[in-house]
Formats: sequence, C-alpha cells, structure tokens
Amino acid sequence: MGKKTTHKFKAEVSQLLDILVHSLYTNKEIFLRELISNASDALEKVRFKSTADGVEDEIAPEIRISSDKDAGTITITDTGVGMTRDELMRNIGTIAHSGTAELTRMAQEGADSLDALIGRFGVGFYSVYMVASEVTVTTRSIEPDAVPISWVSDGRTDYKLQELDPESVENLPRGTRIEVKLNEDMVSQFANDAALKNIVNKHSNFINFPIFVGEEQVNTVTALWREPKFQITEEQYAEFYKFLTFDSDEPFDTLHTSVDAPVQFNALMFTPKSGDDPFGMGRENRGLDLYVRRVLIEKQNKDLLPEYLGFVKGVVDTEDLPLNISRETLQDNLLIRKISSTLVKQVLGNLEKMAKDNEDRYVEFWQAHGNLFKAGYMDFLNKDKFGKLVRFNSSFNEDAKGLTSFADYIARAKEDQKEIYYAFGPSREALGLSPYLEVFRKKGIEVLYLYEPIDEFVMDSLRDYEGLTLVSAEHAEMETLDKFETLEKEEKPEGLSDDQKSTLDKLLVRIKDVLGDAVTEVKASQRLSSSPVCLANPDGNVTSSMDKIMRVVSKDTSIPKKVLEINPDHALVRNMLTIYERDANDPFIDQAANQLFESALLLEGYLTDPHALVGRVQELLTKSSGWYVETNDK
Repeated sequence: MGKKTTHKFKAEVSQLLDILVHSLYTNKEIFLRELISNASDALEKVRFKSTADGVEDEIAPEIRISSDKDAGTITITDTGVGMTRDELMRNIGTIAHSGTAELTRMAQEGADSLDALIGRFGVGFYSVYMVASEVTVTTRSIEPDAVPISWVSDGRTDYKLQELDPESVENLPRGTRIEVKLNEDMVSQFANDAALKNIVNKHSNFINFPIFVGEEQVNTVTALWREPKFQITEEQYAEFYKFLTFDSDEPFDTLHTSVDAPVQFNALMFTPKSGDDPFGMGRENRGLDLYVRRVLIEKQNKDLLPEYLGFVKGVVDTEDLPLNISRETLQDNLLIRKISSTLVKQVLGNLEKMAKDNEDRYVEFWQAHGNLFKAGYMDFLNKDKFGKLVRFNSSFNEDAKGLTSFADYIARAKEDQKEIYYAFGPSREALGLSPYLEVFRKKGIEVLYLYEPIDEFVMDSLRDYEGLTLVSAEHAEMETLDKFETLEKEEKPEGLSDDQKSTLDKLLVRIKDVLGDAVTEVKASQRLSSSPVCLANPDGNVTSSMDKIMRVVSKDTSIPKKVLEINPDHALVRNMLTIYERDANDPFIDQAANQLFESALLLEGYLTDPHALVGRVQELLTKSSGWYVETNDK
C-alpha cells in the first residue's frame, strides 16, 4: 500500500464545487450521464489503442452500474483505459480558464446559468457533487505495470491520493471504478436500479458499449443512424421509428444521411404517415433529438429544423459539439446553425425528389402535412425550393381534392401569359360563383384556389415564380386579360347609345347617393358578365381576404368601404336604367341599390345583420309573384 497524500483544490475548483453543492439546479440526474460519458470515452481509447497496435483486447468493453440503498452508494465501473497518478491529478482537480468573478456571477444567476457553466468550463465530473457527500475514484491504467490509484474527496477543499496494492483491488484488471456516497436526501431518488435504468434510457441509451444496471443490459437499442445505410433493412428502420415516436404505424418516409462538411454529423429522420396535431395544440411537440457522440444533449431540439418542417421526427448525432454544451449556448451556436442549414436543404431536396419521381406519393405527403409545410413562406433562404413544393387546388382540377403546382400551372398557361392568378374563398363551390372569376372562366384562364388564410401569406411572400408574377384575380388588369380570346360567344344586349351612357352615369351617381359613405365609389365594371355587381378594394393592393385577416388581427369589426362595380350589360341594371329614365326618383332604384350592395357584402362575408336584406327579398318576391300570376293569367 503506497503513501497517502493530500492535495488542495485550486481556488476556482473549490468555488465551483461550492456552487454545485449549494445551487438550486434541479436536473441533478445529469451527473450519471456525465460519468457514463467519461467511461465511454475511456473505452473508445482502448478500442483505438487496440486497433493501432493490431492486438485484440481480451477484456470485454462494458460499463456497469450498481446501487446499495443501505449504504447509500452508487458505483460506476468501466473497463476503459484507466488513469495513471499524473493523469488522475491532471484530469480531476484542474479547470481551465475559470475566473472567480465569472463563477460568482453564474452562481447568483441560479440554475439556468449553472447549466451554461457546466457547458462552458467542461466540468462534467464535478456535477457528481450535486448529489454526493464523498466520491472515491479507483483507477488502473492500461499502461504496463501500472499501479492502481485511489482518489477520495468530499468536494470541499482537498482530495487524497494513494497508490494501492494491485492485489487489493478486486475485479479491476484495468479501468476506473467511481463510488458515489450519496447525500441522505438523494438516496431514495437514486439508490435504486429502476431510477438508474430510467436515467440511462433517457440520456445514454445509444452509448456504443454495453451498460449494465445490476445484471441487466439497459441500452439494447442500436444507434441505427451510425450504421451503414446499405446494411439496414426497412424493418429495422420501422422498428427504430416506433421506438423513437411511439407511433403504431410505420413511417411514411425515411431519410438517413451522413455529412462530413461543413460539420460532421449523422442524421436519421422520419416523416410520419399523418400529422400528429390537427388542431395545432402540440406545436411544442416537435424537434429532433440532439446527440453528441451517442449521448443525448437535448430532447426535441427546436433549432435544428424550422417549425414548418416540424412533422419530421428523428435524431442528429455530431462529433463536433462538446458533450456538456448547455441549452442556452446551443441556441447561439454556429455549428448548430450550420447543421440546421444542411438538414433543411436535405429535407427539402428529399421532398423535391419525391415530387419528381412519384407525384401520387407526394400528394399523400401533402394531404398529411401540407398545412404545416405552408408556413415555410417565411423561409426566405429556401424560397425557390419552397415554391417548387407548395401545392394548391385549381380551377383546372376536377374537384377539391386535386392539387396543382406552380410548374403545372405554367405548363398549362396561355401563350404570352406572364401572370399566375389566384383567388381566395371558403370553398370550391363559392369560388365557382365568385364575380371576380367570371372573366377567367370566360377566357379559359386557370386560377389557383386558396382556401386557408395562410395561403394568402404564401402568395404575398413568394410574389413570383419562374418569371411569372403571382396576381390576385380581383386585382387582375383587364387590359392584360383582353388580349386573350374569349372561348364562347356571349349573348350580350345591344350596346348602350350615347344617351343611355349619359343616363348610366347619372344612375351611378344616384346609386352612390343612396349608399352614401358605405362605398367609396360606384363605377361601371369591365370584368363582370353574369353578375350584376361586385365589390373591389379602392387601393387595388390588398385583397379582400387579406383585408379580413388584418381586421381580425386588429380586432376591427367595422365594414370596410369599397368600390361598387356595376355590370352595365346585366338585365337587372338595364331595367334599372329604364326605370331611371322614366322617373329618376323611383323608390325601386333605392331598393335595388341597397339590395345589390348588401348581396355583395353577403358574398364577401361582411354582412353581419341580414334582416334588412331578407325583408327586401320578401317584399320583392311578394310583388314579383303578383306580377308573375297576372302575366300567366293573360
């Protein structure tokens, strides 16, 4: 038995240990993660040395954890490379670049800052003193004729080193054994196998060496993302996906990738068959699990993929981050941003390939995840890729289930067409009746149908695609549409004479007087064919649907003032013109003007009180039914 020596901790180390012991840091279980990670590193060094020397190692690589509730201890043993006396003093007892003022500031800031401290100073081993009153490290180096060394400390001011008699160290031919004497209030929490297994499963499940708690190996699931893709079957992918997500279905799609630059990492990502939250209540239930060398750093990291790709489940494992990096540091980490940029490009590239190779399969994806994916309109760096992948229903489709891409639209566009037209509505049926689309139906020009409010933001953000401008149908320039041939000849009434045109101008003024400030202007329309009137925004920039969205956001319940466009070729308007010529003050003009205006409001979704409209309709039906009876009697 060698001489026992006592060594003082450096001042910074003593202060750090005091912070750890007296902190309010709640996630104390990470001490076991840190000790397992150190053991795994020691085993990796043995494997590297054996490979370099060309000698097969006869000792099985493993990590064993045991607990003794009566003694209040946890013991972690590995068959790794072990440490010499000098290595032990160098590895345990020194913290580089630590400053007293910085440590004190972090201590005052509490738990979150302590997490950052552990990451910044690389002090994983010292986290054991959050739960321990004393720690004994017994280690024997792999070096020939190495003497086993004992290191003991209560984590306050000093530690004791002693060389041991090789014969006195049982079951430690090589490696390190750490015995943790738990604080009394920690015994019930950690000194039991069930708790230890749970911690291993949570943080260290994919460590590359067997981890035993008692006699049971806990980490039985392979870190599949680290395996060569050509060796993995679809059944293995499906099994791992179910283990990861608890989904009973197999994944819809799998993306397994390994990247060497600009950051080295492996990723295994899955697309589920269905969205997991149709009501948008589980937005936080997203993110990829982040590992560093098989050790879990953060469950469902929110920075690796943007929210619109939140349907992707999986893991990312990198060699380039420190094991103890904190959550706060992760958010601002340049390597994380580089990994994220690469992952986004790979996910979008995979979807692009799916859409190109198998459109029917892509339709399945879109029906499951399209609504979430459309939030990618905010990803300006990937605007072009996003534009290729977004889908809408269209007037070309036979029903509301059909999907059209911008590329499909352009392929069907008319010669010299420089615009992609779209319209928003509550349903395909409603858009089929929209006055704004009459001219498009008449000329056979395709219109993309938008049903969700987010679709407006997609169009407003993209603005153009492959040189064609995205234009709302209600803002279409008639001069632009006039150049396209009308597919079917319309049966129009004879054109207005000069006198009738003059009377029409007066009628429009009269209608404006009737409606007053409810409209900004009343004018003749060039776009209408079968509808008598429509409403248009006076500025010509904001669409009606976008205006509604902004009013909801600002809680504005007032009815917007718009331009009332009148179709001079409609039979009702022609009758109003005849009535006005006979008597400019005929009450029917007032009645019809109000009825047409409120009907237009109703179609736009702005009419909140329909009582007056219903009353007018009933009165007109009563009168017209009398006229109808008299006419048929004759």
